[in-house]
Amino acid sequence: MAEKSEIAIIHSYTMLSRISLRIRANNLLKPSSLSYHTSIVEHYENPRNVGSLDKTSSSVGTGLVGAPACGDVMKLQIEVDDHGVIQDSKFKTFGCGSAIASSSVATSWIVGKSVDEVLTIKNVDIAKHLKLPPVKLHCSMLAEDAIKAAVRDWKGKQEELLKN
Repeated sequence: MAEKSEIAIIHSYTMLSRISLRIRANNLLKPSSLSYHTSIVEHYENPRNVGSLDKTSSSVGTGLVGAPACGDVMKLQIEVDDHGVIQDSKFKTFGCGSAIASSSVATSWIVGKSVDEVLTIKNVDIAKHLKLPPVKLHCSMLAEDAIKAAVRDWKGKQEELLKN
């Protein structure tokens, strides 16, 4: 029963966020400082790689991070092959449009790269790509932290496999 109410709350929050984001993107709210760049709107309205991978798989690393100040929560998962190359990435984010867009960009960028290579992706790269306003930089920081957490989780699973 609690799950249905949680889903209803998330759905309501998502719908309100989308309406607000569209209004701001279309410059229907003044002042213009409330506007979102089209790259944020594009990744928010058409997010890439939404979903989940099997967290019990030894080839999957999961990063779960949150920002207590704003309530954003981001789960980012990676599926890594035997050569250490990320074959797939998924995310689920509960948060604002900038957090969802940051997750979408992060998961798009990491597929096809090695686990060591993705650790070089910095929040400023994501923020610059999306043209995030300064008050939304924490969203790109969450994405960077989620990538690091997913890699750390995957590496931990690999170490466990070597022990056994």
